[in-house]
Amino acid sequence: MDIIHIAGTNGKGSTSSMLASVLKASGKNVGLYTSPHLIKFNERIRVNGNCILDEEIASFIDKNKKHIERINSTFFETTTVMAFDYFVHQKIDIAIIEVGLGGRLDSTNVVNPLLTAITPVSLDHQHILGYSLKSIANEKAGIIKEGVPVVVSKQKYEAERVIRKVAAKIDAKIIRTDKTKYVTIQEFGTKFSYKSKEYFTPLMGVHQSENAAMAIEIANAYDKKIDKETIQEGFSKTKWPGRMQKLSKKLPIYYDVAHNLDGVKSAIHSASLIQEKKPHILLTLKGDKEIDLIANEIFKYNKSLIVSGIENLELMSANELHSLLNNIQSRTKPEKIDDFEDALDELTKRVKKTNTLGLVLGSHYIAKPVFDKFGILM
Repeated sequence: MDIIHIAGTNGKGSTSSMLASVLKASGKNVGLYTSPHLIKFNERIRVNGNCILDEEIASFIDKNKKHIERINSTFFETTTVMAFDYFVHQKIDIAIIEVGLGGRLDSTNVVNPLLTAITPVSLDHQHILGYSLKSIANEKAGIIKEGVPVVVSKQKYEAERVIRKVAAKIDAKIIRTDKTKYVTIQEFGTKFSYKSKEYFTPLMGVHQSENAAMAIEIANAYDKKIDKETIQEGFSKTKWPGRMQKLSKKLPIYYDVAHNLDGVKSAIHSASLIQEKKPHILLTLKGDKEIDLIANEIFKYNKSLIVSGIENLELMSANELHSLLNNIQSRTKPEKIDDFEDALDELTKRVKKTNTLGLVLGSHYIAKPVFDKFGILM
């Protein structure tokens, strides 16, 4: 079983998903391990696009419960071993493994990959990974292995410098992505040119063209025989919900799980390309996020801002988030709506009234209530 190991702050899930679809289109049996999930735990472990079944999860736990308890294995450690065990039993050709958090100390970093990859590195999880881009990049670069090629997306200077230094030290060849060109955002995806070839991905945004370029470079580094037609076939069949996902057939309302500065920037930029107006934004966040960084970006680019929360989902309450935002000086005064469903209703009203795009932002955790509200099935 070959392994491709992917780290990064933003885009690693989208890149992994597109790559898995491309490799499946090339005839491979492909395992994909990602986190977190949107609706069901099963989404984290897939083979050829199909999620692991409940019975298989239960069987793994039953067989290994005593070992899990004996070593006091964490949730993510257990999940990672479950994925590896499942892939072995499914006799897959290649596993695409997304890092959970960081890289150097992540549970997934026990693998011996054929290739590694690092998507854009930015500030996130600073309380765990460090408070500078340099320290965070060092954690991400911890997946680079001696003599193993690493595909690297365009990075900020400090991150690039760290990755280059780590790779040089252990003789890991760096494969860099080129710029995507002629990017156009369409109603249900993104059209772009890469190395003089035209592609389309159903994932929406300039950043998704860049994630697609990463998937192309990784696929080509893995198997040079994979041609443009196979790559496009894979892209066309990619499903990766919660990323600038259109929620309504009639109204321009979108949902994006973006929850850090660069992710929020990308989502808002995509919204501006879909409609040349500032969007109405509904924001929810976990308590460990860099509120000031995210807030300053949102304050700059909104027609109106609603904040809300949901109990028992590890999110800040509407009161907490509202209070934190009000402590940041801005002309924008967010409106607090405690009940999340009521907040979605208010966002919908504003979109209808002004014919202006609505954007639901801030967390994977709100996917189920969002999808339930708009009748979207996973």
